Amino acid sequence: TNRGDIEAKTVGCVAAGNSGVLAKMAGLKLPLESHPLQALVSEPLKPVLDTVVMSNHVHGYISQSDKGDLVIGAGIDGYNGYGQRGSYPTVEHTLQAVVEMFPIFSRVRMNRQWGGIVDTCPDACPLISKTKVKGLYFNCGWGTGGFKATPGSAHVFAASLAKGEMHPLAAPFSIDRFNTGALIDEHGAAGVAH
Repeated sequence: TNRGDIEAKTVGCVAAGNSGVLAKMAGLKLPLESHPLQALVSEPLKPVLDTVVMSNHVHGYISQSDKGDLVIGAGIDGYNGYGQRGSYPTVEHTLQAVVEMFPIFSRVRMNRQWGGIVDTCPDACPLISKTKVKGLYFNCGWGTGGFKATPGSAHVFAASLAKGEMHPLAAPFSIDRFNTGALIDEHGAAGVAH
């Protein structure tokens, strides 16, 4: 760092869309692609939606915060990158999807929009794995599903770091699957189409 070196016998890297960048610093190339993921927040409304609604048909989701804002999102941008401004076509598609689910929201104004960075693996499943660098572990590649899996994967990842060997639940998510061909073809189970 700019304040000196930090050393540890075990390092767990959980850096979402920047996992590939950090892996490269350790001389590794992970099978990941990083993409902007769009999100929007509307003006506050009176309570109208008390759950998260997600549609794989139109590829969008929406919920309402305690402050009344509609929180809206969809899929990843179709290009690799680290730009957090996102793209107009993706914003337009996202809002079309929400209006298709809820026509009443067609007149709601959006207050802000941004693009966060997510990383995805070719088989749409995460990496929860040790690496060839001794003591270096990664938990990444969740795409758009990471926020739903965070509690469970954190428990499994922490147990793996503490014992120095991968938890049995993490075994299928090893980086070695890309060398052995034991990929996890779970695009449908991931609930996403990337």
